[in-house]
Amino acid sequence: MGQPVVELKHISKRFAKVLANDDISMQIGKGEVVALLGENGAGKSTIMKILYGLYHETSGEIWVDGVQRRINSPKDAMDLGISMIQQHFSLVEAHTVTENIILGTVKGKIDYAKEEAEIQRLSDEYQFGVPAGALVRDLPVGIQQKVEILKALHRQTRILIMDEPTAVLMPQEIDTLMTFVRKFASEGNSVIFITHKMKEVMEVADRIIIMRNGKISGEVRKEETDTKELARLMIGHELEILSKENAADDSKAIRLQVKNVSVRPKNGVPILENLNFDIGKGEILGVAGVSGNGQQELCEMLCGALTPTEGSVLLDGEDITEKGVAKRIAAGIGYCASDRFRYGMVANMTLAENMMLKASFLKKWDRHGLINWGAVRRYTEEKIRQYQIKAPDASVTAGSLSGGNQQKVVVAREADMGEKLIIFDQPTRGLDLGAINNVQKVILEERAAGKSVLLVSTELSEVFELADRIAVMYQGRFMGIFRPSELTTEKIGMLMAGVTPEEIKRKETEA
Repeated sequence: MGQPVVELKHISKRFAKVLANDDISMQIGKGEVVALLGENGAGKSTIMKILYGLYHETSGEIWVDGVQRRINSPKDAMDLGISMIQQHFSLVEAHTVTENIILGTVKGKIDYAKEEAEIQRLSDEYQFGVPAGALVRDLPVGIQQKVEILKALHRQTRILIMDEPTAVLMPQEIDTLMTFVRKFASEGNSVIFITHKMKEVMEVADRIIIMRNGKISGEVRKEETDTKELARLMIGHELEILSKENAADDSKAIRLQVKNVSVRPKNGVPILENLNFDIGKGEILGVAGVSGNGQQELCEMLCGALTPTEGSVLLDGEDITEKGVAKRIAAGIGYCASDRFRYGMVANMTLAENMMLKASFLKKWDRHGLINWGAVRRYTEEKIRQYQIKAPDASVTAGSLSGGNQQKVVVAREADMGEKLIIFDQPTRGLDLGAINNVQKVILEERAAGKSVLLVSTELSEVFELADRIAVMYQGRFMGIFRPSELTTEKIGMLMAGVTPEEIKRKETEA
């Protein structure tokens, strides 16, 4: 490899009593793409935040271009050509793309037209399609991530750290990102790619470093390994193989019926338009589509947070169209929201408090008009064991857990709340391989227990693996509902882009 561009020597990091990084040593070469794999809480982001200056190492050394450096802040890192794109973007939504990129870097009298032209040139060079003059708040999340990348390129970054960069991207956007990573590295730059997705690792990485429990558990070159070995190095054991034991059939009793449902804001474009579908008992209906095409609104309509302006919703034959959230919870509907931080939990509340948060008004926890906290704690401890949540007890706050364990808490609660129907919206987004396996196992177990499941996911492989039927959503409408065997990746991609089944059939006939 020659002299490494970056070398971390025996880095350790403590947060009070927690040892987040334990004697980490690694090298990054010029023009190399290094994938950093590991479960949530393995220490991947921590070690990279030390390199970027957000955290300071407890012990150890950082060497850049063969010279030992002390990186006290992100500014020190950027001066050395190091940039980091984190999971949660640091953009000012009220500002334009150009204003965000030059913020804090361009001083004095600013030639705005020149800066905007330069940023547009960078966008065009890497085929990002980012309008330099657009307001960030008007851009979809995939384009916002490209703004973060342009920010790094504008600062002439040569060592780019990307933390879970594909967690919020669609399949087409992931392909664009992979193309960028390869081009950027081919120009002599280095990329450190933190991800849990094996396909991406095997596609783009030159070398793979695996972390577990704050230590490096393995280091391999891509051509010398496979996904099975990587999974074992990540989680310490083989992944459990999931399978749908019983194929759903049309004879199953219908539990949920949605008839001619539309949600039309006054004088606005319909958010949901003329939806008609049903879900049987013991059936998973998957919903595929590019994010922002009405999937979240569909989930909110079913859980009672959004009232249809037209149509009806029936649960076991009972009309629940006008019922609000509380009544739908009482009716047996669980909702695992896509944004667990905003809608699924309260970070500074304990696990016990979070577990009864949505059910505080039910008789389940009532003891003479007061909350039966003893029962709540026992219930929470049982779920910690059942779902293998890494938490000492029910008294710790939800915010103190890793992302994967927070998701397990939310899934555990909603699986119990949803006695009849469970809505899973992006249940594995941003999770590591072990946590994904755990959540998917729960979804199949709830299906086997006879519950109805609505699964919204932008991970096509997840929808194909778990769903009995797949609805493809585009601009608030269903383009059709299919059995997985009726769809190919190419066909589902066209449906997601708004091509009708009739147009697809005609193209196939012409071909």
